[in-house]
Amino acid sequence: MAQRRAGVVRVLVDMDGVLADFEAGLLRGFRSRFPGDPHVPLEQRRGFLARDQYRALRPDLADKVASVYESPGFFLDLEPIPGALEALQEMYNMPDTEVFICTSPLLNYDHCVGEKYCWVQRYLGPQFVERIILTRDKTLVLGDLLIDDKVNIQGLEATPSWEHILFTCCHNQHQALPPTRRRLLSWSDNWREIIDSKRAQQE
Repeated sequence: MAQRRAGVVRVLVDMDGVLADFEAGLLRGFRSRFPGDPHVPLEQRRGFLARDQYRALRPDLADKVASVYESPGFFLDLEPIPGALEALQEMYNMPDTEVFICTSPLLNYDHCVGEKYCWVQRYLGPQFVERIILTRDKTLVLGDLLIDDKVNIQGLEATPSWEHILFTCCHNQHQALPPTRRRLLSWSDNWREIIDSKRAQQE
């Protein structure tokens, strides 16, 4: 990616769990497809990978829950997280701010990649389709802030260029963070202050 302009804050925003309500869509889809099987209520979700928690509940449920998010239409039908679309449009129009959607495709990518693009087109418009970064390793992407619901993001770069802001989701809401790390409780939380503070650090 091109070198950043001086004084500009580049914000990378994750998609699933931050812009699109992956967890609610997954639970809804699982209960619809497998009504006779036990499920994990959102308030009991723990850990980033739903598949792991469902496997602990009953081993055969891991493949069943994966079949939901790997099915055609799953990503396209996800509802936006409250306030996410408005926040991204505001970010897009902020002076000296660059915003990109930085999302990881599934390894079984047959449906998710195209549907992610269609989702962004539908809810955020063509200007954001041009700002999608698909990567399995976000540490390689140059930025100042990464807003993401995954607690630990690892990759080839041991020290990424960005500060990771943890976006609160059902699976991480009980996760304790060290004092040096910051968290957004929701899009109604003060995300603008986080961008302003990062800008101030660059001055």
